[in-house]
Amino acid sequence: MDPSLYRSLITRRGFRYSYYFSAPSKGKPVLVFAHSFLNTSHAWRYQVAFFKSRGYGLVVPDLLGVGKTDKPTDPFQYKMRLVVQDIIDILDFEKIVKAVMVGHAWGCNIVGRMANYYPDRFIGFAFLGVGYFPPSKMTEFVAEYEDSDLDDEDDGVHSDCVGCWSFFTDNEAPKLIEKKFDSFFSLVFADDLKLWTMNLALPGATQAWIEADKKAQTIRFVPKEKELLNGNSEALLCFFKAAALGVDDQDAQSIEAENLQVRQPVFFGYGKNDQLSPAAAGRISSAQHCPVLTVKEFDTGHWLMWEAKDQVNRTLLEWLQGL
Repeated sequence: MDPSLYRSLITRRGFRYSYYFSAPSKGKPVLVFAHSFLNTSHAWRYQVAFFKSRGYGLVVPDLLGVGKTDKPTDPFQYKMRLVVQDIIDILDFEKIVKAVMVGHAWGCNIVGRMANYYPDRFIGFAFLGVGYFPPSKMTEFVAEYEDSDLDDEDDGVHSDCVGCWSFFTDNEAPKLIEKKFDSFFSLVFADDLKLWTMNLALPGATQAWIEADKKAQTIRFVPKEKELLNGNSEALLCFFKAAALGVDDQDAQSIEAENLQVRQPVFFGYGKNDQLSPAAAGRISSAQHCPVLTVKEFDTGHWLMWEAKDQVNRTLLEWLQGL
């Protein structure tokens, strides 16, 4: 991604955001991208190249806590209402009235909250890896998936992959991750999908993996992510801590009931071999709350926008052309 196209903005609450910006050609919408955990704006490099060449406008931020954006370590600064407000500040600064928002995995949580808090600013929402879920308390989220019978053999999905949460929210986790970052990084980006099932799903397994300094062969798509993320573990884990602390619960209760339904067209794409994200639950929840829904399955694991970049890009383009 062209470094000269990155901009910097201090939002109304005082945090500096770094974001990639490309203005749209006449008549083309602006796409706003939200990356996942342990990613930066660079995660969308294949989508940026594809859609920029076709005249789409692009706003691709490093989200709070990563890349060149500010990195507060107070979990309460990571409230979803505040994070989506930061992105709206960027859109306001760039004079973008309407846009389409696209997210992957954890970034889909941000897309969903944008649909709840600022529905009138968007003409469509795309979820990759994780479907639309209305806001809920973290305790309810964990209980739902620990007790869930939504595992689908055809999906290759394990919907109870929440064991890593207890480690990510531990106050000692950042120190261990920074001490043995190569081990942690190799697990998150492991080429062998089965490693996630055993080492991210089971309580205690993630910490045990890192303490043992195990290393896995990583997928071939992440050459620049590592250098952008190391040394920032406390801020990196704040979204998990914020969710575990329930910092969004009170705000979520104030969302108007009609905005819990997503009235705009919604795209949900998922990898059938994803060992972490709950595709089965995502299909059900999206169908319940998104009346104008398009669902597509891709023959990939978790990182579908890399593994099947051409197919994902073409499918998204077809959906966008129908808006």
